[in-house]
Amino acid sequence: MDTVLEKKLKDAVWAAHSLFERGKTSGSSANMSFRHEDRIYISASGSCFGTMTEADFSVVSLTGEPLSEKKASKEWPLHLALYEKSPEIGAVIHTHSTYSVLWSFVPSDTEQDCIPDHTPYLKMKLGTVGLIPYEKPGSEALFAAFRERIALSDGYLLKNHGPVVPGKTVMDAFYGLEELEESARIAWELYRARLN
Repeated sequence: MDTVLEKKLKDAVWAAHSLFERGKTSGSSANMSFRHEDRIYISASGSCFGTMTEADFSVVSLTGEPLSEKKASKEWPLHLALYEKSPEIGAVIHTHSTYSVLWSFVPSDTEQDCIPDHTPYLKMKLGTVGLIPYEKPGSEALFAAFRERIALSDGYLLKNHGPVVPGKTVMDAFYGLEELEESARIAWELYRARLN
């Protein structure tokens, strides 16, 4: 196997296990992908971050055509939209992490940057986080809403659903996702404190 591809697969499996073991995702609800040459490796439909192996990736072309027997996650169009946005994007992670989902219910002053920068780290690691209106997971309506707003922000929070974070590499996307979830936790705790 290509040593660069092997390293990308190892990083993806490590990130998946880390997110699962720390309760940032559960069951088979999350998905991730990375670009390698002219192909996208994306977690297969029904795969679980907790048990993920290097064999649990489907392969699709840059236009979404299946190139392997494993069926890609139904949310692969979200990933492809980001790869189309910029050649700098080399990986994408999507989870249903608790605090990000909770924060998505809080009314936002601006949908182009919906998480307050109570600390400087979210802007440093990721940038702005756009709020994508709720549409059914895996639906064409969701993919359309995502594409309409993709150019307006650096990372994304699907309302009532969870974050979608791109990065130059899997680890870059992982660090951005971690910062988004921690920023959402801080924002949520401060929001709750103000309500009491």
